[in-house]
Amino acid sequence: MATKRIVATGETVEVTPLSGAELTSFREHQEDLQTRKQVENDAIAQKETDKANAKAKLIAGEPLTEDEANAIVL
Repeated sequence: MATKRIVATGETVEVTPLSGAELTSFREHQEDLQTRKQVENDAIAQKETDKANAKAKLIAGEPLTEDEANAIVL
């Protein structure tokens, strides 16, 4: 059952509540997006850590790991 609502712009819009299945699907999609964002942020943080470690090891004359070498080359 659709209801009419007036939004901030003064327009009247019809709003249909989500069914249980639609709401579940929406929440699962939101959780998936959050998980993907966290994985991306973790990868960025790891690359920055590898760069910092590589720099410190280069200055100290120590050998680099492959990930550290890739971080400064790529």
